[in-house]
Amino acid sequence: MLQTKTPLAERMRPSKLEDLIGQEHLVGENGIIRKAIQSGNVPSMILWGPPGVGKTTIANIIANEVKRPFHMLSAVSAGVKDVRDVIDQARRASRVILFIDEIHRFNKSQQDALLGAVEKGVITLIGATTENPSFEVNSALLSRCQVYTLKALTQDDLIRLLNQVLAKDVELKKQKINIKEYQALINISGGDARKLLNLLEIISESVADDVPVTDEIVMNIAQKHIAIYDKSGEQHYDIISAFIKSIRGSDPNAAVYYLARMIEGGEDVKFIARRMVILASEDIGNANPTALVMATTTFQAVNIIGYPEARIILSQCAVYLACSSKSNASYMAIEKALGVVKETGDLSVPLAIRNAPTKLMKDMDYGKGYQYAHDFRNNFVAMEFLPDTIKEMKFYEPGKNTREEELRNYLKKLWDKKYNY
Repeated sequence: MLQTKTPLAERMRPSKLEDLIGQEHLVGENGIIRKAIQSGNVPSMILWGPPGVGKTTIANIIANEVKRPFHMLSAVSAGVKDVRDVIDQARRASRVILFIDEIHRFNKSQQDALLGAVEKGVITLIGATTENPSFEVNSALLSRCQVYTLKALTQDDLIRLLNQVLAKDVELKKQKINIKEYQALINISGGDARKLLNLLEIISESVADDVPVTDEIVMNIAQKHIAIYDKSGEQHYDIISAFIKSIRGSDPNAAVYYLARMIEGGEDVKFIARRMVILASEDIGNANPTALVMATTTFQAVNIIGYPEARIILSQCAVYLACSSKSNASYMAIEKALGVVKETGDLSVPLAIRNAPTKLMKDMDYGKGYQYAHDFRNNFVAMEFLPDTIKEMKFYEPGKNTREEELRNYLKKLWDKKYNY
């Protein structure tokens, strides 16, 4: 029978704290996780950090060090039934650790299924997430867990990891891999240990024994075997910047190309969709209000569908946004207003539009002179609502496109005397 070789990253996964590279603030001599392991009192926790920085490894090390039963689920494939099965097993065992990878992908009902068992100590939950747990983990579950933030591995960490692997891995020692230059390996991995070791394994299969591995060789091999897209480094920001600027510049071809780069590089589907929601308001706005509806629906849809089919939804939205009319008037309005607020501070609200719930406030002229807009023709009243210091200041200035031109013309008829449109 053909046996599949265990990937290098899995072969070299540390099982002891002493072998773990990075995350000194958590597992170093005074690290809070190290102290919890030493005391034997490990709390339920959420490990939050970028890919490939040791979240799964730390969970495994904790289980090994404290000698507890260990169950692992992936939120990508597990459901409520799987969670309940582990909890049922835990009731018959003792101090079980349940590790859930990508816990942010669990919906509310799946997360709620964990609550009772975590609260009663039936299981010790260790969740791993690349997303901010404040947004992706429900508050009830979050309140029962400690949140520990993991950092991207530094260049020194990654070089130490490479040297450790080359010295200890049986397969690589046979090949006598000679790394002459490290920079390309470091740049492409972007602080992701798993990505670094996967690339090293590809290189080991592509070069002859004792051939010096240079940056040029690494780049040539990488370009042939992987999409060079770094989700946590410069490439990440360059590609998303190019994607957004292409949509803003109304170029659907470039937008779809950079979208494909991100998809091929394994970019988080929610990250891409979230940026399109922001763009729909910032760069399109009231030139086409449906753009925001479209982008928001896309965000919701890709969360339900996931890859690979989510690529179709993302492409549809990107093309729609790129082909849409554009206006940044609403965005510029709030930016200008925020600037004025910072400059002028808390200006007094005009008495006429203050709330007057008590007789004392009415006696102090709160609400006096207020004119109810619906009592006037076209529901418009020529009244000043801004504080006196900045009265008649304009924040919103519609752009010259069809929808906003219509709005501007309408306002011109109503506000001619007030704003000089």
